[in-house]
Order: sequence, then structure tokens, then C-alpha cells
Amino acid sequence: MEIKKVVIPVAGWGTRSLPATKNIPKEMLPVYNKPVVQYVVEEAQVSGLTDVVFVTNRNKTIIEDHFDYNLALEDLLQRTGKLEMLAQVRAVAEMVNIISVRQKKQLGLGHAVLCAREVVKNDPFAVMVGDDLMFGMEPGIKQLLTVAMTEHMPVIGVMEVPRERVSSYGIIDGEEFAPGLFKVRSLVEKPKVNEAPSRMAIVGRYVLFPDIFYHLENLTPGHGGEIQLTDALKGLAGNNRLLAVKIQGQRFDAGDWAEYLTANIYFALHDEELREALVPRLRQLLPFSA
Repeated sequence: MEIKKVVIPVAGWGTRSLPATKNIPKEMLPVYNKPVVQYVVEEAQVSGLTDVVFVTNRNKTIIEDHFDYNLALEDLLQRTGKLEMLAQVRAVAEMVNIISVRQKKQLGLGHAVLCAREVVKNDPFAVMVGDDLMFGMEPGIKQLLTVAMTEHMPVIGVMEVPRERVSSYGIIDGEEFAPGLFKVRSLVEKPKVNEAPSRMAIVGRYVLFPDIFYHLENLTPGHGGEIQLTDALKGLAGNNRLLAVKIQGQRFDAGDWAEYLTANIYFALHDEELREALVPRLRQLLPFSA
């Protein structure tokens, strides 16, 4: 079984990041020297996913443009001898195949996945949320792909969160049958702290099979008229058709300002030249923040 397609929903309004996202998609906000969405696509690429399906809207064509050639810029870089920069910008355009699907109404993550149905067709596929960044020895989505291809079952990514944070996530009720691998019995969306079945929170990585579309198209819209992917996943779990993998690595939610800024520092510190100048400045600021 081969999985080559990944659906990346990017049609949301990015209200958590206002006013920065008034005219710039949150997925295009820079983390160090790349936009957020490029990190997500790079994770897909190194995991063997070659066809990226952006579920987008009419105001976000800049995302597709980022993964296209910019001939005027490339000509300038060529003429001025900036060949290293030229290679970098061309490499972005050559990373993956880009396919765009319009989500004409923003009706939730489940609806966004459903919009990609005609592109995905009858193939298993990955879903990666466009503002969730994950980094580790093995890419986050690759950890799920390995299990999905071995077990021939849909897989969702989870991470353990502090007890006081469970009300901000979808939480699984599952049985751990191997280290870091769970058979999911059910899912609860944003439970109260004292009602959460675990501290294993669903994060923005999924590997799904075409049967997810049956569950999505038969859902009754929930709060705000949205079709929630979590509700469709409950259907899979009820049929004993859902596994969860505890993802190993570092995660940043780029829609949360504290995590977004932390991600910038994280990547800046990995640049040896920049780190030399950055660390003394951070040390100067730390007493102030205390």
C-alpha cells in the first residue's frame, strides 16, 4: 500500500492570530526564515508524500504562489550572482505537486477534508493541519504512515498534554496495546478536566482511508454549523477502525502567540551564526521578563 497524497486545510480565517492575519494568511507568517506552511510541506515531502492538496479559499492564493516559480525574482538573483538564494527559491517550487481545492464556506475541518474527496478518490491519504509544526528525529506524519501501512487502518496523532489543558483539545479514550500505540474506543471534544478519559490529545496529523467520507457526509453539522472531523472519527472508533500513535518530537501551535514566538526562537537557535548574536540578547531580556 502506497500513500502519496496529503490534504492540508488552509481556508480558515486565522482569527487567533489577528491583527497579523488581517491580510496575510496565518500559514504564511514567518517562523525564522520560512512561512509556517513550508515547514508542514517539508515534513510531508521527507515522509514520502508527493501530492499536496491545499483546501483553500479565494483570499489565499498567495499560499499556492509560494510553491510556484517566481521568474522575475529568479532572474534578478541570477543576474546579481546570488546563486545560493536562487537555488533555495527554486527548490521550494520543486518540492511537491500542488493541487488546490476551494472550500467555498468555512464549515470546519471535517468539511475541509470532505472538499478534497474528488481529488483523493479511493486512496488512503494523510491530513496535516497547516499551522501545527512538528519536529523530531522522525517526522510526525511519517510515524503515522508507518503504522497505517503496517496495520491497514486509519491512524491519528496524539500527544500527552497537562491535565489543565485537556479542555482545549479532542481527547481519546483508548487502550495502549503496544508502546505509544492505542486502539481508540472513543473521542471527546474539549472535555471538562474532571471528565476527560485521558490526557492524550489529538494533534494535527492524521492518516485516513476513503471510508472517512461516508462518516463525514452523514454527519449532522454541530456547533456553528460546522462538520467536525472528530465526530467522523468517532464513527471509525465505534467500528474498531481507528488507531492512535503517540507522536515523538517537538510541537508548536503556530496559532498560539506564545508557541509561535517560541518556534521562532527554536529555529533561530539552530542557526549557528544567528545563535551567537541571539543568545546574549535573550539573556539581557530574561531578567526583564522575570
